Amino acid sequence: MKRKVIIDCDPGIDDSLALMLALSSLEIEVLGITIVCGNAPLQLGFANAKKVLRHMNRLDVPIYLGADKPLQKPFCDALDTHGSDGLGESYLEEVAGYEQNIDAVSFLCETLTKEACSIIALGPLTNLAHLIQQNAAAFANIEQLVSMGGSYKAHGNCSPVAEYNYWEDPEAAAIVYHEMERLQKQIHMVGLDVTRKIVLTPNLLSYIERLDAKQGSFIHKITKFYYDFHWKQEHLIGCVINDPLAVAYFLNPAICSGFSSNVQVACDGLSRGQTIVDAYDFYQRKANAHILTQVDVHAFFRLFISRILAIPTDALDILDTVC
Repeated sequence: MKRKVIIDCDPGIDDSLALMLALSSLEIEVLGITIVCGNAPLQLGFANAKKVLRHMNRLDVPIYLGADKPLQKPFCDALDTHGSDGLGESYLEEVAGYEQNIDAVSFLCETLTKEACSIIALGPLTNLAHLIQQNAAAFANIEQLVSMGGSYKAHGNCSPVAEYNYWEDPEAAAIVYHEMERLQKQIHMVGLDVTRKIVLTPNLLSYIERLDAKQGSFIHKITKFYYDFHWKQEHLIGCVINDPLAVAYFLNPAICSGFSSNVQVACDGLSRGQTIVDAYDFYQRKANAHILTQVDVHAFFRLFISRILAIPTDALDILDTVC
């Protein structure tokens, strides 16, 4: 049976690549996409999700609008990273309409009350914090919760210690991690320790374009700005595509490894958004997270490329030399 999943995201270049991977994977059924403000303001993220669905011929998947601001702090987008349109300044044609009758939290409440399903959260955790506040019983029905966010030993990407999604709304992240501890469950934390190793290099992009000109051209359009940003910011030849790893891990957990621990999220001061991982069990508290620390980069790209191009992995005969 297909695993049912809801994708909560803030598209975003790498969110868009993650949606492409999820929609290309036959073993999961994407029940819906919920949008949260993050990389892009809410309406811009909504517009970008529609563009990805159109490209994938999957406008049958409903999209629901969620939080347009963090719980407490002012909203701060990441358009400097993702471009003025949130999609690499590709300025793809807009998709009209497609609004739903209910909002994201109502959709989450209704769906999770009817049946258990999993959530892959690719942006700030604001929608999930609202869900906890409005219907904790529905949140408790989440089968598996995978979050692209946080870091253990890796440095941050928007402060010395914080990853953007949790920095953007640390109060929401703190609520979600606290609730997971109360439920004696574990969130799967796909943080910068592993996602920073997932670099889409010019060689890899050229390889994708040669295998499939249509998909390659789309990826090229939306990532060019990302390449330029990473070069200016880090002198990295390539771009880090964080979010697809969260989807790939959900599809095949063997791609990554890590350990379980208690995690708390700092909400104030210089450490705002930092994930404080009690790796040495200092506080003697229940583990509320499984923190990923290692990733098989070649296995990820075999999965990612084979799925989005709909070709068997054995057709990727030179991938390991391209990576």
